[in-house]
Amino acid sequence: MQFRTRAIHVGQEHDPATGAVVPPVHVASTFVQPGPGQWGQYDYSRSGNPTRAALETTLASLEGGCRALAFSTGMAAIHAVTMLLKTGDHILAGTDIYGGTYRLFHKIICRAGIEVTLVDTTHLEQLEAAFRPNTRLLWIESPGNPLLSITDIAACAQLAHRHKALLAVDNTLATPVLTRPLELGADIVMHSATKYLGGHSDLLGGVLVVRESSLGEELYFVQNATGAVLGPWESFLCSRAIKTLELRVLAQCHSAMQVARFLHQHPKVKRVYYPGLPEHPGHQLARRQMQGGFGAMVSFEVHGGFDAAGRVVAALRLFRLAVSLGAVESLVEQPAAMSHASYDPQDRLAHGIRDELIRLSVGLEAPEDLIADLEEALQQV
Repeated sequence: MQFRTRAIHVGQEHDPATGAVVPPVHVASTFVQPGPGQWGQYDYSRSGNPTRAALETTLASLEGGCRALAFSTGMAAIHAVTMLLKTGDHILAGTDIYGGTYRLFHKIICRAGIEVTLVDTTHLEQLEAAFRPNTRLLWIESPGNPLLSITDIAACAQLAHRHKALLAVDNTLATPVLTRPLELGADIVMHSATKYLGGHSDLLGGVLVVRESSLGEELYFVQNATGAVLGPWESFLCSRAIKTLELRVLAQCHSAMQVARFLHQHPKVKRVYYPGLPEHPGHQLARRQMQGGFGAMVSFEVHGGFDAAGRVVAALRLFRLAVSLGAVESLVEQPAAMSHASYDPQDRLAHGIRDELIRLSVGLEAPEDLIADLEEALQQV
């Protein structure tokens, strides 16, 4: 079956008890068992819930994995991956990553004696040189957040496996519509389901999908032991949203390309970060690695520094000033003060996240209206 067919049907079979086309939402916290010491398919909703299991079945199919696990947030999912490691282990991570991931790596798991090194993963020779004998995890994003860098996932998988490390890919921005990292050799795919999978700014969630069943068992043990599971209502909302995922993402990619082209030629814009533009250094790799589009995120820098960027984002009307991304409504934020404020300032600037950077999440509004909104706001520069 094709992607959009699986998004609608896999894991979403009709209810055999009533014939309902939409499976019921199972809100039960516990389940009656056949007898003492005899266990049914479900026993306690932290360990497993039918509504969550349906969503996990869909996600495993869409990412081409053997198992998916749904978490309460994307950060809970990332944290579960880090709990595979032990004191003395080392993580390599990209420099163009979500601010919350940076914070978790540098402010939380470091307390357990796990070391973290950031490296520009678009330069494979630098990445190769950064591996250590104790490196156990390589964490990348492609496209990166917020600079939309493109990393060669297949090459990273080869490097990680050569050094006996796992490759985990944050696939939130690409979604499985555009890129399926497990098919390129990754071991773990992570999504903030809050973003494109949910798509409507009405749920929090996180997802891990794995290629090997043994790794899935390890992560399930961590999830069950720590308890950060996705609730049944959020699972239902996400399952419902995924049915239109491909249609939404492809339409948003089309609009993002038009927005990026407009910004690229605007005299008050210093630089545009969008892998669909031929000028983007990762454009050719993105053409090979992404199918159907280049994503719906566009970042750009304006002349005039932090204050000028602040005036632009404040003047926008259709682009709502808010963190998060991937929803039907367009959003805008200033990474230096919002999504990436958790970076140490020197790290943020060293990795190219400048004060004048603005990040757009292009939604499903008419692209002509979005461009008119940007044209008016850029008069503030």
